[in-house]
Amino acid sequence: MTSQTAAFLHPLADVQSDRIGAGTRVWQFCVVLPGAAIGSDCNICSHCFIENEVVVGDRVTVKSGVQLWDGITLDDEAFIGPNVTFSNDKFPRSKQFDRPVLTTHIGRGASVGAGATILPGVSVGSGAMVGAGAVVTRSVPANAIVVGNPARIVGYVDAGSSAAREPAIASPVASETAVRGVRLVTLPRIADIRGSLSVGEFERAVPFAAKRYFLVFDVPSIETRGEHAHRACEQFLVCVRGSVSVVADDGTNRQEFLLDRLEIGLYFPPMIWGIQYRYSPDAVLLVFASHFYDSADYIRDYDEFLSLAQSAA
Repeated sequence: MTSQTAAFLHPLADVQSDRIGAGTRVWQFCVVLPGAAIGSDCNICSHCFIENEVVVGDRVTVKSGVQLWDGITLDDEAFIGPNVTFSNDKFPRSKQFDRPVLTTHIGRGASVGAGATILPGVSVGSGAMVGAGAVVTRSVPANAIVVGNPARIVGYVDAGSSAAREPAIASPVASETAVRGVRLVTLPRIADIRGSLSVGEFERAVPFAAKRYFLVFDVPSIETRGEHAHRACEQFLVCVRGSVSVVADDGTNRQEFLLDRLEIGLYFPPMIWGIQYRYSPDAVLLVFASHFYDSADYIRDYDEFLSLAQSAA
């Protein structure tokens, strides 16, 4: 941080902190308490209040009518829309200060739309989008788009969507996708008067020998599964009943796939961030894995995944 003289502080603003970064603008009728830290090139619009234990990163925009209470952190390039409401106590009482402050974290590049309410103790992941007027009661994953009350995931930023191919009859067909190494595989489907059959051979249609499988089912539609990457394990996903949306992310490209037919499989190589959501009520997702379960193989923090993916690239 640099001194106040490096920033623009409107004469009608009450800025008591000396930790204001270069190029930052604090407009009229704002109050910034002494302990607050604000980074460089930020824009704090009029009628904002920033309490002592608040950390604001670089290039952050806070629109008018926002109060940032103790325990709130805004990472670099976050956007907070007008009249967004934060809080830091789930059970507030007048003149009672003995409860610990709950921390709220808005990730790098995340955007919170106008009039949204962010409950205390949650995190909004990097790159996420919170729709205007949403009420965020639980943490939001990186790059997720959430709307409504309570907020629910309706998509992922820059994921697009991909329709499956028509099923092949005699042999599997693998289609490359926008995400490094991820392939959408159309498996053979044979139908006659006795019924239908779909088949996939390991180390052929499924490009590894499976050592483990698991089934995901009875998932409430508001829940999101996955949200991790694997260091070494490969996976092959087939929705054998109902439908589920799958997002694949290699750290540069992101794409969404709808698995809604049992002859459609999705291959995930290692070091791909995977998310499953929008489960239909009857959905059953079958996942084959190339390795036995190993907790050390999981990368569960998206920022850590990005760092590793960029290093590998």
